[in-house]
Amino acid sequence: VMFGFYQYAHFMAERSSHPSLMFKATLKGGEVTIIDDYREAYWWLRDNTPEDSRVMAWWDYGYQISGIAKRITIADGNTWNHEHIATLGRCLVSPEEKAHDMIKHLADYVLIWTGGGGDDLAKSPHIARISNSVYPGICPEDDPLCRTFGFEKNDRSKPTPMMRDSLIYKLHSGGQQEGVLVNQKLFKEVFTSEHNLVRIYKVQGIDEESKDWAMDENNYICDDSEWLCRGQYPPKMRPFVQEAISFAQLEDFNTKKGKEAEEYQKKYHAAFSKGH
Repeated sequence: VMFGFYQYAHFMAERSSHPSLMFKATLKGGEVTIIDDYREAYWWLRDNTPEDSRVMAWWDYGYQISGIAKRITIADGNTWNHEHIATLGRCLVSPEEKAHDMIKHLADYVLIWTGGGGDDLAKSPHIARISNSVYPGICPEDDPLCRTFGFEKNDRSKPTPMMRDSLIYKLHSGGQQEGVLVNQKLFKEVFTSEHNLVRIYKVQGIDEESKDWAMDENNYICDDSEWLCRGQYPPKMRPFVQEAISFAQLEDFNTKKGKEAEEYQKKYHAAFSKGH
């Protein structure tokens, strides 16, 4: 049994260690083509943006942005800080102007996966739930699962009002769905891949003071060995993150919880049971 598990583990490790950015696809006319949108987008960032550019994207693509585009990413697969992931999510699911008020302190570009399937729009209800777990009030108090953020009857052509107002929906569908527009004074579209799988926007009016502060190594917090250092949110961003609550209060069963956290858990589990 152990030998079989050993073989299976190595089989899965080899398969998982060869992620593919390019793949074959058949177009509507029957033509077979190579879909190269993701590499194309990362190389565009590499070749057309300053080296100190910060790219905001959902954490799934963090390693690809840093490894292929050679640019700073806001989060990646090794970001264990749930509150930070929730802050990133909050930026994406907030209404456009409120999102810009936060993003201008954190990033120079925003990258969105589009094109259907498991793109960022499909992930966005989950992103909203993660955000709401740290920033109560993103979704209504009686909706801990954020079902008000999604699609009407699972129809991707009918977003709920909350989704329709969100930044992630506008960056995903702006100019491509009727009536959906991006405020180019806040987020200017600078790149769309050949098959519309990736869109990149330049953040307008970034706060240079916040960027300089965050990039200054004197503002890093290091452990005693000075080997592990972490950055901090710039001062102008702190009013936004001060609204967060500790995720451990909600999810860690070994943590003593306050009354509000207990109420949140009750509502969450009741809503989850009702939906299943």
